[in-house]
Amino acid sequence: MTTTFSAFGVKIRLSAALLAVLLGLAAQSVTAGELLVIAHRGASGERPEHTLAAFERAIDQGADYIEPDLVVTSDNILVVRHENELSDTTDVAAHEEFADRRRSKTVDGELVNGWFAEDFTLAELRTLRARERIPGLRPANAHFDGLYPVPTLAEVLQLVRAKEAESGRRIGIYPELKHPTFLLEQGFDIVDLLVTALRKADLDDADDLVFVQSFEVGPLQRLNRMVEVPLVLLVKPGAGPADEPAMRYEEMLTPSGLAEIATYADAIGADLRLLLTGDGVPTGTIAAAQGAGLKVHVWTLRHENAFLPPIVQRGTGESAPGDLAGLVGIVKAAGVDGVFTDHPAVVVRAAERWDYPARRAVTM
Repeated sequence: MTTTFSAFGVKIRLSAALLAVLLGLAAQSVTAGELLVIAHRGASGERPEHTLAAFERAIDQGADYIEPDLVVTSDNILVVRHENELSDTTDVAAHEEFADRRRSKTVDGELVNGWFAEDFTLAELRTLRARERIPGLRPANAHFDGLYPVPTLAEVLQLVRAKEAESGRRIGIYPELKHPTFLLEQGFDIVDLLVTALRKADLDDADDLVFVQSFEVGPLQRLNRMVEVPLVLLVKPGAGPADEPAMRYEEMLTPSGLAEIATYADAIGADLRLLLTGDGVPTGTIAAAQGAGLKVHVWTLRHENAFLPPIVQRGTGESAPGDLAGLVGIVKAAGVDGVFTDHPAVVVRAAERWDYPARRAVTM
């Protein structure tokens, strides 16, 4: 059974199960405020991730923040890639001149074989081109393989400035430090490099539209002493910070653990599975974190069934599109403060539709 109702002139169809979840959340009197939309590596559901094209498309679609993951070159330039290992997101394997750069490294306790950004100069990286990371799920994105270079953080900031001038609105950045402790052991201090970049761009004050995120504790504690921008500890199930191997994220999400996080961070960026059950029911983590004074941002909202909880999966097949707009309604009603998404256009529209104070006046 499905139910149709209109909100702001837009008709929305809900399954009976999803409608029950939404009404149940509303009955809990959860207050849902403005939802930050964070473009996860850009509009990466439509363009290869971490390209200037993906970032510009996300900005044009109304994202509040864009999220660049940061790694470093051998000449200490911050560049934007999902990982320091390059073969999943570039054509490095096709470059015979770099065949001897392939090697194995133990990164955060995991043996990784491939080509690593920190072994290349920026000039060498400029010869590579981006490719779609998950072409099996996103074959349309693969049509753009080979078109875009690897951008630097400085180029992403320049793009943001240009789009702010063009659009007349402020656009935030939400950089993630990738493997900062591992890279420090290799001689690259990406914490210091990021702070220097933020100061140079005049983006290190509390009122700047910047969040800095990491899965690691020590780098956030350092940043807390160096900049005023809000900091975010990333958390996921079944793991712990690479720089604190005795700690587990689930244990850090207890009341005492959240109180400790609040001494050096301003928010948690949480895997959806830590916040909601597969049926869309809150686990209690959102309320607990907010009770400790932390904002809660959830990752990652994507429209393919492979990434969606069962309640909003539709059709068959991992690449089939599910009900992403319905999931936005669930997380907004549950009280999260922001969402990371590969599909900012869909989430921006859905966030505008799911205005919960107004929704109570809607006739179903």
